[in-house]
Amino acid sequence: MEREVEEQEPATPPRDFPMPFSQVIMDVVIPTTLVGPKATFTGVEDTEAHLTTFHTQMMLVGGFDVVCCKLFMSTLASTTLDWFISLPDGHVTLFAQLYKLFREQYIANRAPLPISYDLFDVRQYQRESLKEFLNCFGVQVVRLNTKDETMMVHAFRKGIMPGPFSESLIRNRRKTFDEIRRRAVAHIVAEGEVNEKRTCVVPSRL
Repeated sequence: MEREVEEQEPATPPRDFPMPFSQVIMDVVIPTTLVGPKATFTGVEDTEAHLTTFHTQMMLVGGFDVVCCKLFMSTLASTTLDWFISLPDGHVTLFAQLYKLFREQYIANRAPLPISYDLFDVRQYQRESLKEFLNCFGVQVVRLNTKDETMMVHAFRKGIMPGPFSESLIRNRRKTFDEIRRRAVAHIVAEGEVNEKRTCVVPSRL
């Protein structure tokens, strides 16, 4: 009985991807216990925010230079991974070099540098509590990294809505933002206690 011999197509050889990392980096094995970063960059995010997130996560897990190179590559997705693979073979030898190449490639994604005077744009909106405004203002102080106490005080007083607390700031002028923050926290606590008292059900005398 004749056997039909099935013609098998030759196996497709694995695609030979270019690898921008040097052989020294490629030879390093990442420990299985090392948790990789959760950040992802697709080409539209803010580069500085992505780098800050990556650095923070690497600092927590203790990743060294070579590990940073490999794990940073794992955060790239979509066209950004194509960009990385397009780099010359063996071109990247240090994370500082990869860091610089990445920033230069996606420099247009970088958010405009904040200006200290942007603090005057922070306003308390209708129905926004003092606590919410204080938190929002504090975030901007950190973001702008300003040290000008006089400007912070003036910006806070300008941004806050008219009311009992703003009036207390006019009567008792504070020189630093920390003083205003402490006074605001005390006001928030006191206001909370007053509101709680108002909503309490007064028991009737039997």
